[in-house]
Amino acid sequence: MSNINSGKTPALVAVEPHHINVDVDSHSGHPPESADASGILEHGFSNEPTVDDHDGDLITVAEVSRLKRGLAERHLSMLGIAGAIGTGLFLSLGGAIQTGGPLGALLGYAMVGGIVCAVQFALGEVTALLPVTGSFVRHAGFLVDPALEFAIGWNLVYGNLLSIPSEITAICVLFQFWTDLNSAIWIIIFVIATVAVGVAFVRVFGEVEYVFAILKVLLVIFLIILGLVIDLGGIPGTPRIGFMYWRNPGPFVEYIGTGNWGKFLGFWGVMTSAVFSFAGVESIAMAAAETQNPRRAIPRACKQVFARVLLFYMLAVLIVGMLVASDDSRLGDESGTAAQSPFVIAASAAGIRAIPSVVNAVVISSAWSSSNQSLLAGTRVLYGLALKGQAPRIFLRTTSWGTPYMCVLLFTAFMFLSFLTLSTNAMTVFWWLVDLTAAGVLVSWSAILLNHIRMKLAMKKQGIPVASSYVALFLCIVILLTSGFSVFTKGNWDPEAFVSSYL
Repeated sequence: MSNINSGKTPALVAVEPHHINVDVDSHSGHPPESADASGILEHGFSNEPTVDDHDGDLITVAEVSRLKRGLAERHLSMLGIAGAIGTGLFLSLGGAIQTGGPLGALLGYAMVGGIVCAVQFALGEVTALLPVTGSFVRHAGFLVDPALEFAIGWNLVYGNLLSIPSEITAICVLFQFWTDLNSAIWIIIFVIATVAVGVAFVRVFGEVEYVFAILKVLLVIFLIILGLVIDLGGIPGTPRIGFMYWRNPGPFVEYIGTGNWGKFLGFWGVMTSAVFSFAGVESIAMAAAETQNPRRAIPRACKQVFARVLLFYMLAVLIVGMLVASDDSRLGDESGTAAQSPFVIAASAAGIRAIPSVVNAVVISSAWSSSNQSLLAGTRVLYGLALKGQAPRIFLRTTSWGTPYMCVLLFTAFMFLSFLTLSTNAMTVFWWLVDLTAAGVLVSWSAILLNHIRMKLAMKKQGIPVASSYVALFLCIVILLTSGFSVFTKGNWDPEAFVSSYL
């Protein structure tokens, strides 16, 4: 095997990862104590030693000695679903219908779903070769350039540091649907709960997200079936709706412009909401070094998550487009609670009173689930950066059960920003969050696809196609650059929208 000069951008070559000579104690089967814990040779991509773990995977010495494998394949599958099914489906879907119309929204979600397909396949293949903490962030350092790893890594850390207090703030707003209790009470409760899950053994996180994912899947299935029953007139006293709203006001919405150009802009305006809705599917590989048999588990989980999430979203968009007219004023509800959900609007019109509270409860669980995932992703990326010397070494400290507690401590300090982010106009803050999150997600997806493309030299020898990554990367860049296009049209300049779209 040829070593690659770490001073240059590494080019992937076809290698046999297990054909590596490692200085291992013949009695213990572990690397010598003098091994540099910060050295990174995952599968022969630098000059530091690696060691086979019990699952037959090559990971760094630091990860062998400090992180513990606690996530099983069933956790990974549900982890991606729990991350993708949340406020994007229950709240922002109505805005997509209002912007693009029922068919425009359906086509927009289908297009982004195609990008997600390429992203998941690329992530699964690269992670199977490099099952490391930090996932695609550290892949970028091996396959593209260490500078990209540094930039993407700190961008993700920064984004997750702000995402957690934003999610906790959203929980406070959602509780206002039921009670007027001081928001500080809910902030303290959920900060403590989030930290408790974050500092525990990673298996605790996996079990919590597993339960939340099951609840979300059951609710989505229930809402889709309920929506179909309402649409077909199955509720006593309600008429059959069918595709009435596809005829009037129509399948597309003229957004900003008029005619076919306005309809196209409406379709394109759905992209940001669609990207926000799918955000989280890439999180399943963040804890690869803490996953049992990651070479097998992560690629399978990537495929399963993509298929399930895409099916749920496409059915949900189709049903909602049949149930609620794109010009329904209730889609623009500014409360930030379940009242703006298109599922709630349809159920209320059918006289079903319990649905708003059920949806609100699940959205609260989704927001807390998202904060847990942000904590896991952010701390593991920060830990991975510390392994490479791109973050202070203090963040390498872990508990006896393998949790990087100094990373968790940093994120805990930022959680108290929740006290500063409470706003009287909840939906304005929510849509800022949508724009900011979508931009960050597109950057992450682009990095995943670029990593996959950089594997082309090795993959060509095996006849594995990578054309999908080129197409998806191009679309990610186009959507990222045009996500705030509306502010450049005549009479629609908005500095707040510009900053949230391109910051």
